[in-house]
Amino acid sequence: MGHGGDVINELTTDHREVDEIFAQIEALPVGDKRRKDLADQATIELVRHSVAEEMYLYPAVRHFLPDGDAIADREVRDHSEAERTMKELEGCQADDPRFDEFMGRLMREIREHVTDEEENLFPRLRQAASPEELEKLGEKVRTAKKTAPTRPHPSAPDTPPANKLLAPGAGMVDRIRDALSGRGKTD
Repeated sequence: MGHGGDVINELTTDHREVDEIFAQIEALPVGDKRRKDLADQATIELVRHSVAEEMYLYPAVRHFLPDGDAIADREVRDHSEAERTMKELEGCQADDPRFDEFMGRLMREIREHVTDEEENLFPRLRQAASPEELEKLGEKVRTAKKTAPTRPHPSAPDTPPANKLLAPGAGMVDRIRDALSGRGKTD
């Protein structure tokens, strides 16, 4: 993650990357250990993406769109549901019967969320905000993803200012845990 361009292009590219990981998971046989590795990679990308959206995109939505509060609140609720699913998935190995249940639920939640953002939210935001504002948001989102957590933290704050204060610390701890465990490493 960290592709360049305005916030909409940045986040849309993230969406494609996660969908590609999902497709790789779906292509592997049930119980294949690589499915867990890919699920961990999807979780890392999704958590970083979600934290960045909550820090910068949703406050912008609240500012630029007349119904922005309701939209942002719904988006944050979607993130919370997905984060709870990722937390459940985190505790399962690929051969656990619940793995496929949680993975299927996560894919549905994320695909519905992505469709809504790309078909509704992003076009409206592109009309309401200037290209310069969208570029600045893209930079802020890229910066946030570098220090964001990589593991689900369903009980952590998901709105400013608390999320902006706590996310970098949680992110550092998560990255240390990932480095020690090898989580998220692709061969």
